[in-house]
Amino acid sequence: MAVPPSAPLPCSPFYLRRQAPCPQCSWGMEEKAAASAGCREPPGPPRAAAVPCFSVWVDQDDILPGALRLIQELRPHWKPEQVQTKRFTDGITNKLVACYVEEDMQDCVLVRVYGERTELLVDRENEVRNFQLLRAHGCAPKLYCTFQNGLCYEYMQGVALGPEHIQDPRLFRLIALEMAKIHTIHANGSLPKPTLWHKMHSYFTLVKNEIHPSLSADVPKLEVLEWELAWLKEHLSQLDSPVVFCHNDLLCKNIIYDSAKGHVRFIDYEYTGYNYQAFDIGNHFNEFAGVNEVDYSRYPSRETQLQWLLYYLQAQKGTAVTPREVERLYVQVNKFALASHFLWALWALIQNQYSTINFDFLRYAVIRFNQYFKVKPQVLALEMPK
Repeated sequence: MAVPPSAPLPCSPFYLRRQAPCPQCSWGMEEKAAASAGCREPPGPPRAAAVPCFSVWVDQDDILPGALRLIQELRPHWKPEQVQTKRFTDGITNKLVACYVEEDMQDCVLVRVYGERTELLVDRENEVRNFQLLRAHGCAPKLYCTFQNGLCYEYMQGVALGPEHIQDPRLFRLIALEMAKIHTIHANGSLPKPTLWHKMHSYFTLVKNEIHPSLSADVPKLEVLEWELAWLKEHLSQLDSPVVFCHNDLLCKNIIYDSAKGHVRFIDYEYTGYNYQAFDIGNHFNEFAGVNEVDYSRYPSRETQLQWLLYYLQAQKGTAVTPREVERLYVQVNKFALASHFLWALWALIQNQYSTINFDFLRYAVIRFNQYFKVKPQVLALEMPK
């Protein structure tokens, strides 16, 4: 996460020497395809052939020395004694700090340090590729460099939203438009398989093999989880939701609203990749409930969802949308919202085992599992329009 109220902490020791660009940071076929693909907004300014990669390890528990060493490379004209820092503490995957000189933070470098053992959850090479792809479409900030356990990138001006903001029709229209724009991005000209089932099975395997003995009594038994996972795949795969390029983690704090420009942008691309259209939207609707103080009474009403989905479909299609199309997507989205609960509950169990971030991951896992089983009967009753 990154921006005023969004992110984690950062930084530390170093031994810094510039290396050749990382293979994963290079512009490749995906970026070339993105640069030539049609997009409602023109791509950002031309990028270098590769993103610098530094052989630096930043200590999560002593962030500032390493962050400042990186700043010396990225902003050599900044005087070290004038560099100010600001830590963000809302993130629950990584740790983040902002480095800047001017109070208006117009030129600000964000240093993000990967959370403990998050390589179990996130494909970091894929994250960098997707970061560059989104940047080519004007949907992401500049990526300044990578280092051994993190990234440095541009601070995006604006306000990170909260649950109270995304229910505002003026704002959720902008969110729907931005998601529709991202969903039209194509990499390599072909649509690979959705990431959902691979990721969910990967998380379940980790829970089964590495965390099982320490599972709380409040967590469903492994046999139940395994059965539910198989049921989800069988049931949701039949819904014919299109596979598109998705953010996959659109919680409130990952949405930045720039009131001056009148638009929103999404941040944090760790889980970005091809997935079911309905999953990305359903996952976002679940995030109306918040993260720190989860309240599912804030889950969007049917009326709100239908209006949101109408904005989305109009932007995606560019033509008139029928009520049947909106209703069909409504059913798909609410069914895939079940998979969102299940996925992030498994994720939270893994984080509970390894993360050093001050957050009650076990409680969060239990909340998501409970909500899954609570809404499942209601979702099963939903039928596709004739």
